[in-house]
Amino acid sequence: MARQRMTGKERREQLISVGRAVFAERGVDGTSVEEIAQRAGVSKPVVYEHFGGKEGLYAVIVDREMLHLESVITASLGEGAWRARIEQAVIALLTYVEDNTDGFLILVRDQVPGEERSYSTLLNTAVGQVSHILGSAFEHRGLNPDLATLYGQALVGMVSNTAQWWLDEREPGKEIVAAHIVNLCWNGLRGMEAQPKLVNEY
Repeated sequence: MARQRMTGKERREQLISVGRAVFAERGVDGTSVEEIAQRAGVSKPVVYEHFGGKEGLYAVIVDREMLHLESVITASLGEGAWRARIEQAVIALLTYVEDNTDGFLILVRDQVPGEERSYSTLLNTAVGQVSHILGSAFEHRGLNPDLATLYGQALVGMVSNTAQWWLDEREPGKEIVAAHIVNLCWNGLRGMEAQPKLVNEY
């Protein structure tokens, strides 16, 4: 019985799936159109026909991952008390790492010059959202809301770096990791001084 030919859309999705796995495994520089084509069981011209080359395929994959992760993070920060939003965001990022390991690897490992959307631009968006939340919290507690962006950068950086560490470690479990991150974030924020000073003079 002859195999049914894929439609153009089905072939495109297959190449995206194969490319995602190869880029995660080998990185952009270590990936060739030849390998993508071989794994997909097609000739190289088929890849060029759909994406114009590996850079075009990579751009589509990055854009998809970015949209997915951005929607996950934005939704997690949307509602709830201040602490709940921090918890939701941390769990959302760690769940993405757990369920979309290849995608996260691609986002954090390779930065292609000229790419408008990248992991760093996503983090900047998250910083803006977190800073807005913190600004309201600071005003409520009599702290300087002008410093919310500084604290937003620190919090997002801490969560992002821990997620990248956990990408390789996977121990302890994500709920335990999230609880400890939130412990540091929340208890640090709760006990904040309005005018902090360094212990030593420099």
